Amino acid sequence: MDEQSQRNFSAEEKQLLEEILAHRRDVRGNRFLKTPISQEAIDTIIEAALAAPSVGFSQPWEFVIIRNQKTKQAVKQTFSEETARAASQFADEKQQEYIRLKLEGILESPINMAVFYKPKEGPVLGQTSMPNMGKYSVVCAIQNMWLMARSLNIGMGWVSILDPEKVKQVLKAPKENQLIGYLCFGYTDMFYNQPELELKKWDRKKLQEEVVIEEKYK
Repeated sequence: MDEQSQRNFSAEEKQLLEEILAHRRDVRGNRFLKTPISQEAIDTIIEAALAAPSVGFSQPWEFVIIRNQKTKQAVKQTFSEETARAASQFADEKQQEYIRLKLEGILESPINMAVFYKPKEGPVLGQTSMPNMGKYSVVCAIQNMWLMARSLNIGMGWVSILDPEKVKQVLKAPKENQLIGYLCFGYTDMFYNQPELELKKWDRKKLQEEVVIEEKYK
């Protein structure tokens, strides 16, 4: 196949992709195993990120792989601080539910990864009117990693209850870099058949007819 050829996919391949999409899960610390992740698997996950679309082919991402427990402990500290602050924003029963939830696996997962947006100097094709497109490109890379990890039967959790500036300090990240995702990777003792927060009735899954608008808003 030359570089101009178009790759077509079979119905079976399409179905497999649907299954991977349907079974992707946000994995928490109470599900991670200590089983090491091979370098080959890590490289495969990173390659999936590098295949993501990016505005103006800017590829504005950088990935920090974290294995050291002291570094993880420092990141966990900001999670604990932010969790206490966040809990106060929920009332009564929801607050108690929030406190009971295990919302991360920073220490339990073998691999942590901080994903940064690194702005380019000068204008970027396609980003001049919508400056956040570069950050959205990094989110696409994260989604690619999530799906590839799931295809390898490796769990991934995205930890968002963090102070990004404190994480940057821990990792000595350049001033211009912006933290987009802090991820935990590891094999797991199980993948839920439904999202955990759906199972625990934190919220319900929206139906297609609730979120699709034809032509324009009324």
